[in-house]
Amino acid sequence: MSSFDSRKGYFLFEDGTRFEADRFYGKAPVTGEAVFNTSHSGYQEILSDPSYQRQILVFTTPHIGNVGINDEDMESTAYRSPGFVCRSVTDQPSNWRSSVSLIDKYTEEGGSLLSGIDTRALTFYIREQGAMRAGVFPADYSQKDALELVLSSPKMEGLELVSEVSRDKIEVYKSHSFESSWHTSSKSGEGLRVGVLDVGVKQNIIRELQKFGCEVVVFPASTSSEEILTHKLNGILISNGPGDPAVVTKAIQTVAELFEKLPMFGICLGHQIMCLAAGMTTFKLKFGHRGANHPVRREADGRVEISSQNHGFAVSSEGFPSEWNISHINLNDQTIEGVEHHELPLFTIQYHPEASPGPHDGLDYFDRFMRNMRNA
Repeated sequence: MSSFDSRKGYFLFEDGTRFEADRFYGKAPVTGEAVFNTSHSGYQEILSDPSYQRQILVFTTPHIGNVGINDEDMESTAYRSPGFVCRSVTDQPSNWRSSVSLIDKYTEEGGSLLSGIDTRALTFYIREQGAMRAGVFPADYSQKDALELVLSSPKMEGLELVSEVSRDKIEVYKSHSFESSWHTSSKSGEGLRVGVLDVGVKQNIIRELQKFGCEVVVFPASTSSEEILTHKLNGILISNGPGDPAVVTKAIQTVAELFEKLPMFGICLGHQIMCLAAGMTTFKLKFGHRGANHPVRREADGRVEISSQNHGFAVSSEGFPSEWNISHINLNDQTIEGVEHHELPLFTIQYHPEASPGPHDGLDYFDRFMRNMRNA
């Protein structure tokens, strides 16, 4: 059983709407932007994804915790979501890779969670009202004080979070063979030296590049273009990450200065940063795209890719520059899911092609990146 006592709790939105929960686990209340994720697996990867910094997750899948927690599947060095909400969670996992239960590990690291809550009603409310600030509280916590705490937390618009999740020094990863049942590396990246601008990078992006045989140099988000170019790279990937893309001004400037110097691949926040560097604009979605089942159409041939997504902002089609093409469209709401330059080896994907545990429809874009670097 969990080492933390459980008690009743509640979930509170900034508009005062309250949802009751059977159990609160944690050391203290937590606040953040309330969002929902429709994935049915991968809770460990989701909770440790830096893109979820300062966001409280509502899991729509009815039960989590069965496979526990292990060290290998973490997407970063810590849990990034301060709190989560689920219908049911177990503290007695059954999996040969598990070293500890989700409840124990998550609460020991300072997170708080609610279970026994109507997550369907909660998700419907977020869809209708939009993502907003909220908090996870034990039942004996004054609702008046709770609401004050929620309202004192920052809104996601205009919030710069990259500096909270990016590493503080350059790190080098050698090529490595990570074989899997769904993907065997072609080693088409052997001999290539690839940079990653870390604006909140998931570890699986680095693993995918290593699978292809690349040496990977990961740079802090504050690194200048001049410093990056001294490392004699064959290309650079702009990673995923949290917060409002429009305020990541240093990374936007760096990317703009590298456009004509290196092949470039942008993923999620990296896609948005590349678009902003090209003169496009971004806007906040009502409730975002988060889950592992979002359909995306590739405009070149009409292929529909099932994708893993995690973003609350999107690139606007208004004032779209003539030297770029829209390459991918989200079939749920017609928002932009990828762009590519007419002449330069620059392209982006809004979703996560490196998704772990899946789906894996987008893994071919790493092959495309390898070809671009070979042909540059």
